[in-house]
Amino acid sequence: MSCFNSVLQAATSQGVDRGELMREVGIEPHTLRATNARLPVAQLLKLYRLAQEKTSNSDLGLDVGRISFFQGLNLHLYMTTICRNLKEYLNVIPSVIKLRGDLGRVLIKAEGDFIRLEWRPLDSATNHTRHLSDEMLCSSALIVGSICSRPVPVYAAEFSYAEPDHLDALIDTFGSRLTFDCAVSCLYFRRDCLRFPLINLDYELGVEFEATLRSLFQEVDTQDSFLSDLGTVMRRSLPSGGLSIDSLSTDMGVSRRTLQRRLTDRDTSFKYLLQNLREELSLHYLADPRLSITEIAFLLGYSDQASFSNAFRAWCGCSPSEHREQGKGGGNRPSNGDN
Repeated sequence: MSCFNSVLQAATSQGVDRGELMREVGIEPHTLRATNARLPVAQLLKLYRLAQEKTSNSDLGLDVGRISFFQGLNLHLYMTTICRNLKEYLNVIPSVIKLRGDLGRVLIKAEGDFIRLEWRPLDSATNHTRHLSDEMLCSSALIVGSICSRPVPVYAAEFSYAEPDHLDALIDTFGSRLTFDCAVSCLYFRRDCLRFPLINLDYELGVEFEATLRSLFQEVDTQDSFLSDLGTVMRRSLPSGGLSIDSLSTDMGVSRRTLQRRLTDRDTSFKYLLQNLREELSLHYLADPRLSITEIAFLLGYSDQASFSNAFRAWCGCSPSEHREQGKGGGNRPSNGDN
């Protein structure tokens, strides 16, 4: 529900009555607090339309994009601890964008001396909707521009909607190279930024990030450097959702047979290590009320919240939300929802 809450927050900050706006759109307060609730895209578009009418702000999508960026800041910072450069980080953006709901995807493509970050809505009928394009591109630009140790400005921006009457806010956000009535909305960055290292944090992120993967595997065998190195690679690959024994063997620089033999020699298996890693990390993530259940699911490499919830129930005998409600996870999640 984060996409709905972001729009409501942007409208409220500009003097709109939140309760009145929700009533006009037909949103019940309890729905926004429900971790498993889903609302149709048409209802989000209606919310955007009414919010713009009440605020008289055609740049509302840019405001929502900034709010979305800061709402997910803890997630962006976490990614800097498992990715070495911008290229590795961008590889997980298609998974992260799902946290905004089933609205669409962000695709990364190489194009000459540039990389092209495209917003692709799932519903083609919304391709020319300005608010969604502005929100997604603004949030993406802020992410890319904030996590690198060197500045990464937007080189140019293209939009699928017609040129608006006023461009000041768009220029402030994306620069002066703007093109409208394009096939898709996208951003261009210089390709050499892919090699830029990410920021290194000089402080702890909090209880959910207390245990590094190395220390988790050292609890099994503090003298086994192979398991420690294996754990580092697994943690780095987990959020992308593509972790398998084949991808792990490639990342480790060994054959699948060699990897399986080394695991067998240690009386363990890939499946066992993956399950233990996910179970251990899930408890740390659930201890942070800022992380939604959906965010945790993607951080652990699951394709959706339901898969994570089913696995967690098998580990702990209850759902992730029940675990939090029972006080085992460090408190209940605040009411800004999951989707």
